[in-house]
Amino acid sequence: MDGHSADNKYEPIRIPGRNQEQGRGMAHPFPAPNAQPVPSASGGMFYEIEYDSCPFPGVGRFVLKPQPQKINEPQKDERRELFGRMRDIARAQRSAYDFSRFFDRRVQNENAVIFHKQGLFMKDFTDDYTGNIRYSQYFPSYQMMGYEQLRTYFTWRAQVRKGNVSDTSPSYAFVYIYELLGNIGAADPLDGLNKLMSFWNAFREYFRAIDKYVLHWLKDYHVYYELPHTFKEFVEKNGLVEHYPKLIGTDDDFDLFCSVSKYDIRKSAFFTDETSKITTDCFSFVMDRIRREFESAGMNFDGALFRPTRKIAAWKPFKDALFYPWTKQPDRRIVLCENEIYMCRKNEWMFSTIITSEKGSQFIGYVMKQMESVLRKATKHKYKLTANTDMINRDTNRVLTKAGLSIEKIVTAAVTEYYREATKTVVTVDRDALARIRREALATQESLIVEEQPQQKATAPTQALFTVQDKDIFADSAEEEPAPVESVWDSLKDALGEEEARALALIFRGCDIKAFADERGIMIEVLVDGINEKAMDCIGDNLMDEDFVLYEDYRGQIKAILEQNGWRE
Repeated sequence: MDGHSADNKYEPIRIPGRNQEQGRGMAHPFPAPNAQPVPSASGGMFYEIEYDSCPFPGVGRFVLKPQPQKINEPQKDERRELFGRMRDIARAQRSAYDFSRFFDRRVQNENAVIFHKQGLFMKDFTDDYTGNIRYSQYFPSYQMMGYEQLRTYFTWRAQVRKGNVSDTSPSYAFVYIYELLGNIGAADPLDGLNKLMSFWNAFREYFRAIDKYVLHWLKDYHVYYELPHTFKEFVEKNGLVEHYPKLIGTDDDFDLFCSVSKYDIRKSAFFTDETSKITTDCFSFVMDRIRREFESAGMNFDGALFRPTRKIAAWKPFKDALFYPWTKQPDRRIVLCENEIYMCRKNEWMFSTIITSEKGSQFIGYVMKQMESVLRKATKHKYKLTANTDMINRDTNRVLTKAGLSIEKIVTAAVTEYYREATKTVVTVDRDALARIRREALATQESLIVEEQPQQKATAPTQALFTVQDKDIFADSAEEEPAPVESVWDSLKDALGEEEARALALIFRGCDIKAFADERGIMIEVLVDGINEKAMDCIGDNLMDEDFVLYEDYRGQIKAILEQNGWRE
């Protein structure tokens, strides 16, 4: 094959340096046939096998090397170890640890738990780092910071806590605010609020965009934490009214109840600048009395009144912040404005824009109207007013009757008691003046003593002993009787226009008022509001409710007005 015979055989080639004995056994590791014995290591020397220096692939040889010097361990970094232990908190919850999916609500909640635990772990740590590493992150946290960023933050935070607020990356500022929202580094909620306000007022000079977040979180802070003041008081004290224009107080706030009541006493002819204070104070007194009567009967007034029946949703405080609801909340309700009510039940928060049910609105409407009726009588107002218990829902009336509560008697008694106390005659005695008068009387007596004449008693102006601050409103007087009620309805008859009178007649007969309004191109609400406004000006009350239904109390007077205008039933 290719010039080669099949009998040809390969000739062996002698390998240099290999003797016959080596051929019969394993190859000696040394290339030279007369290699010297391997010397023993001494004097800090050691042997190392080198393969690259041997001419035969895969065969190594011993090379004598000096003993290397001992490698020193790196210097211990206590801060790095501390940061590592902090990160271990997140690793312990690896199933939840996912800061990359910050947009996911579940992930946000889980990351908030990690942040709170890490914050408590690092709450007392301070640093003195001289560097300044920038940091930018959505939903910033300790876990997403590098070693130098952590040192930058904790050095900056140490200065902030001393009152030295300097410019820095906004992400660092948000981490500090997250801490305060969770009361990390604060003695109590009030201390946390004060620190938050102090930091915000200082840092907003560097980063104005922080306002929209803090303004929202300040409101949540007052809802979530129990503080010694109301949010309304806080806003007014700190000059923040322009940011919360519709804010009202809580509990027995007069404006709040007027906004939900079926009868708004503020629109009454009785409610003037002269009577506004006594009306609002009386209302608070009445509401307190109603609450106590409800409690005595084993009923929860707030629970019965502030019970929205729709548009209730779960509420999480401090939206867009890494916040963990770390403290257990008592059951309570917080009303911030006419369409904001927050309710906590079994540590779960709910929110609604409807602060009371229809039944609650009807109940408060009756209370206000009955209170005004009694006040008008007590103040001898020229116009009378009647409140009918039919204004209250039938179911509510049934429950009150079963509990043995007469809301008419409760309100009447409360108003009468309040007014008597508010207008009672107050007499004060000036003891110094009394002593002076006695001395002057004795001196006068001595100067008037004449021999052989009977001693006359000295008279002193004792009226100076007393100061009458107010006149008893219930004392008999020769005041004029109030004008007859009928003249009020005459005024209303004259005030009504032709179309309003015809519309009132149709409503009285139960006809379709909407068709009448459409025929004349008038909105039915505008037409009815016009009638009610004139009635409020003349008689101090509306003629019909929001459903365009006449109040039964006024049907007789309305019929008389219509008959005078030529209408017959």
